[in-house]
Amino acid sequence: MTEENEELKHIVRILNTNLDGHQPVQMALTGIKGMGRRNARLLTQKAELDPTETLGLLSDETIAKLREVVEAAQDHIPVWMKNRRRDLLTGEDRHVMGTDLMLTLTEEMNIIRDTRSYRGIRHERGLRVRGQRTRSTGRKGATVGVSRKKR
Repeated sequence: MTEENEELKHIVRILNTNLDGHQPVQMALTGIKGMGRRNARLLTQKAELDPTETLGLLSDETIAKLREVVEAAQDHIPVWMKNRRRDLLTGEDRHVMGTDLMLTLTEEMNIIRDTRSYRGIRHERGLRVRGQRTRSTGRKGATVGVSRKKR
């Protein structure tokens, strides 16, 4: 084995997520829920890293620096790139990642259902929420259509 393979960390843990150490930094960061390619590239640049560098070959200090930048992503990401614009509970612009994202979504869904809003009722019934047509698409379950005449 070469020295590079011995230093390679196969799994790097950031934001309670196991990231593949064989991938470039930018692509590995997209393994975190709520982190896309553009956000990953922006955060790697804020951490002063090359986005194409292999994540597992980075030193521990560099990974710690990257971890700090990712955890403080709220400060580094511009408002128009955040995924929680005008948050339902707080009313502020936030960027949620990792397990917090799933908790926030389920919490918001429960609020919408409890207030009996139009969106909440549509979610409960499993129907389209955003104004799409439902006459011909979005059918689930038993086949709906013309039944044949029995002889």
